[in-house]
Amino acid sequence: MGEHGVGVNKDNLRRVLRTVEALSDLGPQMTAEHEFSEIARSMLAAMVEAGGAREGALFVFNDKPSMLTSVAAQGFVLLPEPAIIPLLPKHAHALLMSRGAVVLQSGNHDSFLSQNGNVAPEMFKCLAPLRVGRELVGVVALGRRAAEGPYDADDLEALGLLTNYVALAVQNHNLSRSLAQRVNENLKLLASLHGFHDSALEAFATAIDVKHVNVHGHSLRVGRYAASIAEGLGMEAAEIVALRSAGYLHDIGKVAVDKHLFGKTSALDADEFREMADHTLVGYSIVKDVQFPWPQVSEIVRGHHERGDGSGYPDGLRQDELSLPVRIVALADTFDAMTSERPYRERMPLGMTLHELVRLSPTKFDPEVLQALLLQIRRDATGSGRFPLLDGSLANSLAPTDVDHLAAMLQHKMNQERSYLT
Repeated sequence: MGEHGVGVNKDNLRRVLRTVEALSDLGPQMTAEHEFSEIARSMLAAMVEAGGAREGALFVFNDKPSMLTSVAAQGFVLLPEPAIIPLLPKHAHALLMSRGAVVLQSGNHDSFLSQNGNVAPEMFKCLAPLRVGRELVGVVALGRRAAEGPYDADDLEALGLLTNYVALAVQNHNLSRSLAQRVNENLKLLASLHGFHDSALEAFATAIDVKHVNVHGHSLRVGRYAASIAEGLGMEAAEIVALRSAGYLHDIGKVAVDKHLFGKTSALDADEFREMADHTLVGYSIVKDVQFPWPQVSEIVRGHHERGDGSGYPDGLRQDELSLPVRIVALADTFDAMTSERPYRERMPLGMTLHELVRLSPTKFDPEVLQALLLQIRRDATGSGRFPLLDGSLANSLAPTDVDHLAAMLQHKMNQERSYLT
């Protein structure tokens, strides 16, 4: 009897040590930049080890429709990939309300799982529901136990130590995945509407800017500036509409950027800058499969931070590799950024902004695109434009003669550049 007791204590100690090791391994796994499929396999392996199981599967929960879908499995020979288990409301409620992991026995499978999927619930001997707050996010389902007999209280307790960590990782994956899916699906719906109403895109642009600090209206202004520049260049009406729409959507990838970066009052460090810069690639991945009436949208979303000298991102393209629509939105975006307040600096006066843009052309920006912007600003200054380009304190802050002087400086630089090239 005493020897048996010592054996049990040793087994429990080994189990605790394995669980602690699993916890220490899961932390770096969940914070490292791995694909979720890799993280899911690691988390499942830890749960299988902690529960003393021979086989197991990790399911994520979707509520529309209510179902479990496997994202990782080990040990099972006949488990489909993916395994899918539709749930009735009573099943989802039972999983959500269960207190920790539960042992499945003959007769109680139907309390938690339905028979309508592509896998027999009887394959599973233990369920560990994954909850975050009052929300069910997934389930770890274990098959046969490594030792003889049913899962015991120690097995369930060890599983309970890991479920919160696994649930948070699954929830984080669900949120990031559903965010991109919702954005993409909303765009596809908008793109299918007859005429692609401008007001709908304006609402979408406003939603994009919600995460920004002190830059509300940025996407709307970039769309307006881009359309005005296109008009100044004499582009066709359809091209002007395309530029305005692309301007509205150019920062769509920022929905995936950590909100605190927008309010930071100091310079971004290398990792933070990389996360911010990646909004061009995230945005491109969201819009590239949407069938817009204008093929330039995805190109502009990806390329609006490229610069003429190749110093931009994400692809380091040069001026002759950038399409005219990309050059237009790049300038419109920069112009609004410079004339808007930021947490780390005050906004620049209009005259100083334009002087700096002239200085940076043609190295960074297309001088003809900048000339078109100056033309529209001059029309604002003289009241001859059909629609005001600038609003607020920017309006009427520059005299027509000041704009003429800047245009002359830019023209001189363009002539010098042409003389140099010939």
